[in-house]
Amino acid sequence: MKIISYNINGIRAGIKKGFLDWLQEEQPDILCIQETKAQPEQLNLLDFESLGYKTYWCSAQKKGYSGVAIFTKHEPQNVAYGCGIEKYDSEGRVIRIDFDNFSVLNTYMPSGSSGDERQAFKMQWLDDFYDYSQRLVQDVPNLIVCGDFNICHKEIDIHNPDKQHKTSGFLPEERAWVSKFLEGGFHDSFRIFHEDVPHQYSWWSYRAASRERNKGWRIDYLMVAENLKSSVYEGGILPEAKHSDHCPVMLRLKV
Repeated sequence: MKIISYNINGIRAGIKKGFLDWLQEEQPDILCIQETKAQPEQLNLLDFESLGYKTYWCSAQKKGYSGVAIFTKHEPQNVAYGCGIEKYDSEGRVIRIDFDNFSVLNTYMPSGSSGDERQAFKMQWLDDFYDYSQRLVQDVPNLIVCGDFNICHKEIDIHNPDKQHKTSGFLPEERAWVSKFLEGGFHDSFRIFHEDVPHQYSWWSYRAASRERNKGWRIDYLMVAENLKSSVYEGGILPEAKHSDHCPVMLRLKV
Protein backbone atom coordinates (compact mmCIF):
# COMPACT_ATOMS: atom_id res chain seq x y z
CA MET A 1 0.00 0.00 0.00
CA LYS A 2 1.57 3.27 -1.15
CA ILE A 3 0.28 6.40 0.59
CA ILE A 4 1.28 9.89 -0.53
CA SER A 5 0.61 13.27 1.04
CA TYR A 6 0.95 16.38 -1.10
CA ASN A 7 0.22 20.07 -0.55
CA ILE A 8 -0.68 20.90 -4.13
CA ASN A 9 -1.16 24.67 -3.48
CA GLY A 10 -4.16 24.83 -5.78
CA ILE A 11 -5.24 21.66 -7.56
CA ARG A 12 -6.51 23.48 -10.63
CA ALA A 13 -3.11 25.14 -11.03
CA GLY A 14 -1.44 21.79 -10.40
CA ILE A 15 -3.42 20.14 -13.17
CA LYS A 16 -2.17 22.79 -15.60
CA LYS A 17 1.38 21.87 -14.52
CA GLY A 18 0.97 18.16 -15.27
CA PHE A 19 -0.41 16.84 -11.98
CA LEU A 20 -2.64 14.26 -13.69
CA ASP A 21 0.26 12.84 -15.69
CA TRP A 22 2.28 12.56 -12.48
CA LEU A 23 -0.62 10.83 -10.72
CA GLN A 24 -0.99 8.32 -13.54
CA GLU A 25 2.73 7.54 -13.36
CA GLU A 26 3.08 7.45 -9.56
CA GLN A 27 -0.08 5.38 -8.91
CA PRO A 28 -0.44 5.76 -5.13
CA ASP A 29 -3.11 3.64 -3.51
CA ILE A 30 -4.11 6.65 -1.42
CA LEU A 31 -3.30 10.28 -2.14
CA CYS A 32 -3.97 12.97 0.47
CA ILE A 33 -4.08 16.49 -0.92
CA GLN A 34 -3.88 19.73 1.04
CA GLU A 35 -4.62 23.28 -0.11
CA THR A 36 -6.94 22.15 -2.86
CA LYS A 37 -8.26 25.74 -3.14
CA ALA A 38 -11.31 24.31 -4.90
CA GLN A 39 -14.76 22.85 -4.50
CA PRO A 40 -15.23 19.50 -6.28
CA GLU A 41 -17.82 20.97 -8.63
CA GLN A 42 -15.08 23.24 -10.02
CA LEU A 43 -13.23 20.20 -11.35
CA ASN A 44 -13.85 17.41 -13.80
CA LEU A 45 -13.90 14.47 -11.39
CA LEU A 46 -13.90 12.07 -14.33
CA ASP A 47 -10.22 12.93 -14.73
CA PHE A 48 -9.57 11.21 -11.40
CA GLU A 49 -12.11 8.43 -11.85
CA SER A 50 -10.49 7.46 -15.16
CA LEU A 51 -7.28 6.82 -13.21
CA GLY A 52 -9.12 4.55 -10.77
CA TYR A 53 -9.72 6.95 -7.88
CA LYS A 54 -12.72 7.69 -5.74
CA THR A 55 -12.38 11.22 -4.37
CA TYR A 56 -13.57 12.72 -1.09
CA TRP A 57 -13.43 16.45 -0.45
CA CYS A 58 -13.59 18.74 2.56
CA SER A 59 -13.41 22.22 1.09
CA ALA A 60 -13.30 25.59 2.82
CA GLN A 61 -16.42 27.71 2.82
CA LYS A 62 -14.29 30.50 1.35
CA LYS A 63 -13.69 29.70 -2.29
CA GLY A 64 -10.09 29.47 -3.47
CA TYR A 65 -8.80 28.86 0.05
CA SER A 66 -7.44 25.92 2.03
CA GLY A 67 -9.27 22.59 1.62
CA VAL A 68 -8.29 18.92 1.82
CA ALA A 69 -9.15 15.87 -0.26
CA ILE A 70 -8.39 12.15 -0.37
CA PHE A 71 -8.14 10.10 -3.55
CA THR A 72 -8.27 6.35 -3.00
CA LYS A 73 -8.27 3.24 -5.18
CA HIS A 74 -9.83 1.27 -2.31
CA GLU A 75 -13.38 1.78 -1.07
CA PRO A 76 -13.27 3.04 2.55
CA GLN A 77 -15.61 1.71 5.19
CA ASN A 78 -16.21 5.22 6.46
CA VAL A 79 -15.41 8.83 5.59
CA ALA A 80 -15.31 11.49 8.34
CA TYR A 81 -15.44 15.12 7.27
CA GLY A 82 -13.93 17.64 9.67
CA CYS A 83 -12.93 17.37 13.31
CA GLY A 84 -16.15 18.67 14.85
CA ILE A 85 -14.88 22.19 15.61
CA GLU A 86 -16.65 24.69 13.39
CA LYS A 87 -13.93 27.34 13.14
CA TYR A 88 -11.57 24.72 11.71
CA ASP A 89 -14.09 22.74 9.70
CA SER A 90 -15.25 25.90 7.92
CA GLU A 91 -11.68 26.21 6.62
CA GLY A 92 -11.59 22.63 5.31
CA ARG A 93 -8.70 21.33 7.39
CA VAL A 94 -9.47 17.68 8.23
CA ILE A 95 -10.80 14.60 6.43
CA ARG A 96 -10.39 10.92 7.40
CA ILE A 97 -11.00 7.58 5.72
CA ASP A 98 -11.28 4.29 7.59
CA PHE A 99 -10.47 0.79 6.37
CA ASP A 100 -10.55 -2.60 8.10
CA ASN A 101 -7.09 -2.39 9.58
CA PHE A 102 -5.99 1.25 9.34
CA SER A 103 -7.25 4.80 8.95
CA VAL A 104 -5.77 7.87 7.25
CA LEU A 105 -6.41 11.37 8.57
CA ASN A 106 -5.43 14.14 6.17
CA THR A 107 -4.91 17.60 7.64
CA TYR A 108 -3.83 21.04 6.49
CA MET A 109 -2.62 22.80 9.62
CA PRO A 110 -2.83 26.60 9.77
CA SER A 111 0.06 28.87 8.95
CA GLY A 112 0.94 31.72 11.26
CA SER A 113 3.17 33.56 8.84
CA SER A 114 0.66 36.30 7.99
CA GLY A 115 0.71 37.88 11.45
CA ASP A 116 -0.06 37.66 15.15
CA GLU A 117 -3.77 36.92 14.74
CA ARG A 118 -3.21 33.84 12.60
CA GLN A 119 -0.29 32.73 14.75
CA ALA A 120 -2.61 32.77 17.76
CA PHE A 121 -5.18 30.83 15.72
CA LYS A 122 -2.47 28.31 14.83
CA MET A 123 -1.43 27.82 18.45
CA GLN A 124 -5.04 27.27 19.51
CA TRP A 125 -5.43 24.79 16.65
CA LEU A 126 -2.36 22.89 17.85
CA ASP A 127 -3.82 22.52 21.34
CA ASP A 128 -7.20 21.46 19.99
CA PHE A 129 -5.79 19.10 17.37
CA TYR A 130 -3.58 17.38 19.93
CA ASP A 131 -6.60 16.69 22.15
CA TYR A 132 -8.67 15.59 19.15
CA SER A 133 -5.99 13.21 17.84
CA GLN A 134 -5.39 11.72 21.29
CA ARG A 135 -9.10 10.93 21.66
CA LEU A 136 -9.28 9.62 18.11
CA VAL A 137 -6.36 7.21 18.40
CA GLN A 138 -8.10 5.53 21.34
CA ASP A 139 -10.95 4.59 19.00
CA VAL A 140 -8.83 4.25 15.83
CA PRO A 141 -5.50 2.86 17.05
CA ASN A 142 -4.15 2.04 13.57
CA LEU A 143 -4.05 5.69 12.56
CA ILE A 144 -1.93 7.61 10.06
CA VAL A 145 -1.99 11.41 10.43
CA CYS A 146 -0.60 13.11 7.36
CA GLY A 147 -0.46 16.50 5.79
CA ASP A 148 1.13 19.92 5.84
CA PHE A 149 1.90 20.62 9.49
CA ASN A 150 3.47 24.02 8.74
CA ILE A 151 6.17 23.25 11.33
CA CYS A 152 9.77 22.06 11.02
CA HIS A 153 10.50 19.79 13.95
CA LYS A 154 14.27 19.86 14.32
CA GLU A 155 17.25 21.84 13.06
CA ILE A 156 18.02 19.04 10.60
CA ASP A 157 14.63 19.74 8.97
CA ILE A 158 15.36 23.32 7.91
CA HIS A 159 18.10 25.16 6.08
CA ASN A 160 20.04 27.74 8.08
CA PRO A 161 18.24 27.03 11.39
CA ASP A 162 20.22 29.65 13.32
CA LYS A 163 18.35 32.42 11.49
CA GLN A 164 14.88 30.86 11.73
CA HIS A 165 14.19 30.53 15.47
CA LYS A 166 11.88 33.55 15.48
CA THR A 167 10.06 32.57 12.30
CA SER A 168 6.57 31.05 12.33
CA GLY A 169 6.96 27.40 11.49
CA PHE A 170 10.16 27.05 13.49
CA LEU A 171 9.24 28.73 16.75
CA PRO A 172 10.34 26.87 19.89
CA GLU A 173 6.76 26.41 21.05
CA GLU A 174 5.73 24.96 17.66
CA ARG A 175 8.67 22.55 17.62
CA ALA A 176 7.87 21.52 21.19
CA TRP A 177 4.33 20.71 20.06
CA VAL A 178 5.64 18.29 17.40
CA SER A 179 7.73 16.59 20.09
CA LYS A 180 4.65 16.34 22.29
CA PHE A 181 2.62 14.92 19.41
CA LEU A 182 5.25 12.24 18.79
CA GLU A 183 5.53 11.44 22.49
CA GLY A 184 1.75 11.00 22.45
CA GLY A 185 2.16 7.80 20.44
CA PHE A 186 3.19 8.68 16.86
CA HIS A 187 6.27 8.21 14.69
CA ASP A 188 7.57 10.41 11.89
CA SER A 189 7.68 7.81 9.11
CA PHE A 190 10.42 9.59 7.17
CA ARG A 191 12.77 9.65 10.16
CA ILE A 192 12.18 5.95 10.87
CA PHE A 193 14.31 5.28 7.78
CA HIS A 194 16.39 8.48 7.51
CA GLU A 195 17.16 9.33 11.12
CA ASP A 196 20.17 11.59 10.57
CA VAL A 197 19.94 12.48 6.88
CA PRO A 198 20.13 16.28 6.39
CA HIS A 199 18.92 18.57 3.59
CA GLN A 200 15.68 16.67 3.03
CA TYR A 201 12.89 19.17 2.51
CA SER A 202 9.28 19.26 1.34
CA TRP A 203 8.72 23.02 0.89
CA TRP A 204 10.74 25.79 -0.69
CA SER A 205 10.02 29.49 -1.00
CA TYR A 206 9.43 30.75 -4.52
CA ARG A 207 11.99 33.46 -3.77
CA ALA A 208 15.72 33.52 -4.50
CA ALA A 209 15.74 30.22 -6.43
CA SER A 210 15.28 28.42 -3.10
CA ARG A 211 14.27 25.12 -4.63
CA GLU A 212 17.12 25.06 -7.12
CA ARG A 213 19.53 25.76 -4.25
CA ASN A 214 17.69 23.31 -1.94
CA LYS A 215 17.12 25.97 0.73
CA GLY A 216 13.96 24.41 2.11
CA TRP A 217 11.90 23.26 5.06
CA ARG A 218 10.50 19.80 5.89
CA ILE A 219 6.98 20.63 7.04
CA ASP A 220 4.97 17.81 5.43
CA TYR A 221 4.62 14.56 7.35
CA LEU A 222 3.18 11.07 7.40
CA MET A 223 2.89 10.28 11.11
CA VAL A 224 2.03 6.71 12.06
CA ALA A 225 0.58 5.53 15.36
CA GLU A 226 2.61 3.11 17.45
CA ASN A 227 0.44 0.18 16.34
CA LEU A 228 1.45 0.74 12.70
CA LYS A 229 5.17 1.39 13.05
CA SER A 230 6.17 -2.20 12.35
CA SER A 231 3.98 -2.23 9.22
CA VAL A 232 5.79 0.69 7.56
CA TYR A 233 8.61 -0.49 5.31
CA GLU A 234 9.53 2.68 3.42
CA GLY A 235 9.31 6.41 3.98
CA GLY A 236 10.49 9.05 1.55
CA ILE A 237 10.23 12.44 -0.10
CA LEU A 238 9.53 12.91 -3.84
CA PRO A 239 11.18 16.23 -4.78
CA GLU A 240 11.01 15.54 -8.51
CA ALA A 241 7.26 16.40 -8.45
CA LYS A 242 7.08 20.12 -9.17
CA HIS A 243 3.43 21.16 -9.34
CA SER A 244 3.63 23.24 -6.16
CA ASP A 245 6.00 24.99 -3.78
CA HIS A 246 5.74 21.72 -1.79
CA CYS A 247 6.61 18.23 -2.94
CA PRO A 248 4.94 14.93 -2.02
CA VAL A 249 5.93 12.73 0.90
CA MET A 250 5.38 8.97 0.79
CA LEU A 251 5.23 5.81 2.84
CA ARG A 252 4.66 2.17 2.03
CA LEU A 253 2.59 0.08 4.41
CA LYS A 254 2.13 -3.67 4.76
CA VAL A 255 -1.59 -4.35 5.11
